[in-house]
Amino acid sequence: MHIDRLDHLVLTVHDVEASVAFYTRVLGMRAITFGNGRRALAFDRQKINLHPAAAPLQPHAARPTPGSADLCLIAATPIDRVMAELQQAGVVVEQGPVARTGASGPITSVYFRDPDGNLIEVSRYRDDRE
Repeated sequence: MHIDRLDHLVLTVHDVEASVAFYTRVLGMRAITFGNGRRALAFDRQKINLHPAAAPLQPHAARPTPGSADLCLIAATPIDRVMAELQQAGVVVEQGPVARTGASGPITSVYFRDPDGNLIEVSRYRDDRE
């Protein structure tokens, strides 16, 4: 078997619309509605499906829990601009910029939390000229 890429992932959240508002406002994702009113956040060729914690959709993880995710997103935006945009949006940065290692090499990362407490890491590969 050869896995090509991640298509989507699921976040279990307390308030779907609060999550939509955060990810669209802070990270510039596109809100989409599909199926029977299901909500998701799209970016490039990926998406994050949002499942309400009070009624997770079947099938789901063994223990769907809001705030249990740790996501790393790669930005095309230079990290200094990412920091400025987070500050402008009133997002508290917990750590960063700091040096880390991504799937393809050295990255510079900043960490903050979404409304459910999920840890969000926004990174940029160091070989991408800023």
